[in-house]
Amino acid sequence: MTVVPAEPATRDESRAQPANGKRRRLQRLTRRDKLVLTAMVAIPTLIELVLIWVPTLLSIGLSFTKWNGLALSDIRSNGLHNYSYVVHDYPQFWPAIRHNILWLVFLGVIGTPLGLLIAVLLDQRIRFSRIYQTIFFVPVMLSLALVGIIWELMYSPSSGLIDNVMGTAGTSRAIDWLGDSNINIWSALIAATWKHVGYIMILYLAGLRGIDPTLKEAAAIDGATEKQTFFRVIFPAMRPINIVVLVITVIESLRAFDIVWVFNRGRNGLELISALIVQNLVGEGQVIGVGSALAVILLVVSLIPIVIYLSRVFGKDK
Repeated sequence: MTVVPAEPATRDESRAQPANGKRRRLQRLTRRDKLVLTAMVAIPTLIELVLIWVPTLLSIGLSFTKWNGLALSDIRSNGLHNYSYVVHDYPQFWPAIRHNILWLVFLGVIGTPLGLLIAVLLDQRIRFSRIYQTIFFVPVMLSLALVGIIWELMYSPSSGLIDNVMGTAGTSRAIDWLGDSNINIWSALIAATWKHVGYIMILYLAGLRGIDPTLKEAAAIDGATEKQTFFRVIFPAMRPINIVVLVITVIESLRAFDIVWVFNRGRNGLELISALIVQNLVGEGQVIGVGSALAVILLVVSLIPIVIYLSRVFGKDK
């Protein structure tokens, strides 16, 4: 009788069966592991609830009340009167809306394309490219409040850099860049764009570096010029980056606050929704209900680009 040798165990079987022939059992989580996992989930959730969701819900509730911010016993129901007052009787509301829209248009038409242009130029592997990237990215690392202080010094009529270059510093011909309500909004927009351009540059530079080189080679073989290659091949291929940049631009225009607050507390031509919120919620003469109503309006408007972005991102998975 012929004895047939046993087939050697496959790699997967040899892994599943230890040398002693006993199948390994999955190790259950210990009590310590469960406590650690619970803490890892509970602590961030609690922080988000305390710092984000609870204040949000309280703001929504307070927007329907009349309160001076002192004793809790002074809170009175006010219905929709705060919203009606903001829309119809608050003189600074509609100028703030126009300024926020202008902020969005300026960043979208000038700031974002300028950041894209700089990214395209730096992607050409020019000399000292790293140095240029650092120079343009430095403002991004600064807070908007610090950016406001820097530009406030530059706009000073008596000793500012701009008026000194123009030769008008300290004279009657000096331009009051921040005090003149006809031009101070443009001064603030230039300061905001200085920071915005560097951020957009980094995003697009990362997108350009991630483009498959074969796409450019195929376009060159087909006889496309550099301009045609960029607008018909490269730019459409960066669609995810484009969506992120669009959302960031919209959100930046809505939450703009620090620069105008540093300049003149958001008054005299620099009214923004965020500045009006702080004016009503902080300091003497608090009008908590009106400030909360403004905050809710800003929240609703801000959710629009966020919802569009999330629907685009998660809609691809369906």
